[in-house]
Amino acid sequence: MSVIYTDITLVNTGDATNVRRGLIKEPEVRQITVKALVDTGAWTLVINEAVRVQLGLAVIESSEVDVAGGITEKCSVTEPVTIRWKDRETECRAVVLPHEEDVLLGAYPLEGMDLTINPKREEVTGAHGDKIARMVK
Repeated sequence: MSVIYTDITLVNTGDATNVRRGLIKEPEVRQITVKALVDTGAWTLVINEAVRVQLGLAVIESSEVDVAGGITEKCSVTEPVTIRWKDRETECRAVVLPHEEDVLLGAYPLEGMDLTINPKREEVTGAHGDKIARMVK
């Protein structure tokens, strides 16, 4: 399978909450649109330090993370970030790999937005077409 990228918008979830609470105005929400590498081998969203700083995301913990080549690194983990892809969105914490150039869109946020990879068309697509399937236990 080839390498697949997709455009996503990353939003500081705390800022969005503060807009709803009337504490800041919509233009003050920190957000960026990036071309993300779709990496189903990654569990969550992976960003670098520059993206973390641009979004103003606080580090809430550090964690040992398995990275490519069987190497384990101690990485920062951020407060939740909202990920938007077209008309879908989900929230998750991001792992910060300072040396990573690409934003990696992992399996957890893909599942949260009901997305999958279409290998024939080499693109991200809805797992259930245009309808978002929500699972409830």
